[in-house]
Amino acid sequence: MRKFRLILIFLVSISCFSQNKQILYNFNSVPQSMLTNPGSDVNYNWFVGFPLLSGISTNVGSSGFSVYDLFANNGVDFNVKLRNVVFSTSRNDKVSLNEQLEIFSGGFKLGDWQSNSYISFGMYQELDVLTYMPKDYAILALDGNEDYLGKVFDMSDLNARGELLSVFHLGYHKKVSEKLILGARGKIYSSIFNVSSTKNSGYFYTIQGTNTIYDQVISANALVNTSGFTNYIDNYSGNAKSDIMKKTLFGGNLGLGLDLGLTYYPKENLQFTASLIDIGFISHTKEIKSYRLKGYYNYVGLTPDFVLGNSNDILDEFSEAIPLDSLHTKYTTWRPLKFNSSIQYSFGDGRSSDCNCKGNNENKYPNSVGAQLFAMSTPRTPLMALTAFYRRQIFDSLEMKATYTVDSFSAKNIGLGLSTTLGKVNFYLLADNLLEYRDISKANSLSFQLGLNIIFPNKNTPD
Repeated sequence: MRKFRLILIFLVSISCFSQNKQILYNFNSVPQSMLTNPGSDVNYNWFVGFPLLSGISTNVGSSGFSVYDLFANNGVDFNVKLRNVVFSTSRNDKVSLNEQLEIFSGGFKLGDWQSNSYISFGMYQELDVLTYMPKDYAILALDGNEDYLGKVFDMSDLNARGELLSVFHLGYHKKVSEKLILGARGKIYSSIFNVSSTKNSGYFYTIQGTNTIYDQVISANALVNTSGFTNYIDNYSGNAKSDIMKKTLFGGNLGLGLDLGLTYYPKENLQFTASLIDIGFISHTKEIKSYRLKGYYNYVGLTPDFVLGNSNDILDEFSEAIPLDSLHTKYTTWRPLKFNSSIQYSFGDGRSSDCNCKGNNENKYPNSVGAQLFAMSTPRTPLMALTAFYRRQIFDSLEMKATYTVDSFSAKNIGLGLSTTLGKVNFYLLADNLLEYRDISKANSLSFQLGLNIIFPNKNTPD
């Protein structure tokens, strides 16, 4: 039973967000780069994404251990590997998953060929999950508290959130001068499922007195909020597929968001960009159910029996002192806020491409080098990443971007992105942590993105 509880804790952790898209960011031959900066220097006449194929991305990461550490076929007993992982990680190690599927997307220039204004729009589905390592819970599940007399176990180690949602967005950007481009994007969120438990507190400790008498204290203040699940738990007789489709199309718990971005050229070949993504919230008012465990219990005596199903006064006293309550209270969650910024220096013999899919400034130089900073809010300390990159316009129809990233998951993350436009069809493929593909079970993070678009290049002259 104890082994089952521990495995369950790890399954919760493993099935769980790093959202850094360092290869896609400012890779402006790909229309989806506008999702990372609404003020990107793109200059298409118009584009449309292939439905369900224009943007597919997955990003997984674990800062404390890899799949290999737990499931390697190396003759080491699983319990030993489990203990090694538990005691080699800290409460600040995290496991994450972010997946996006673009349902539809498009964009077009406003006005005639001389216009500097642009509209973009689309809808995507997103799965976003983050959990921190529940170390003290794992130690209790593995060893109990017999060997940890006097140790204070921290109940706030339980810190996780997850959400499945759809997002409709409408963006506008304008080249306000030869040096400055500004952009903004409004968003409507429709949450399909949500689980959030990020503000827990409390402690548990045991002190041994005389004559095998123990003094145990439990103080708990834990809350797990959920939305979107209740209709499927109790005597559900509906059509789950139809219900989820309705929630996807604005029938779920709704929220609003805003993206802001800019591109600035201090010099013709020197570029600065910055963006804030997902300044927004979701108000959970439908199918809500929360579970609260709050109270204080002090036991003095012989080793207590807390086994569920056993009839004893101690368990009854504990349940009365720290009851598990079910609540139906509205709550609000904030979207994880992302910040991106980059500086880029372009050089080389200027040339003109037949497909002017990028901004006019970028199109004059086939080579670019630079650095990008990424930060994202979390329930604890922000996730940070620093990337160095090199871009090369290999042919008129083929562009490459190579990256080297240092973050909390890896210090040797090498990525590569390719974008090609044949006729009016654009295809892109981006992947990072390429060194880990020799044995992905040992990787601490992996991500890939791909998609298909139809692009009509910018017109430089009137019809």
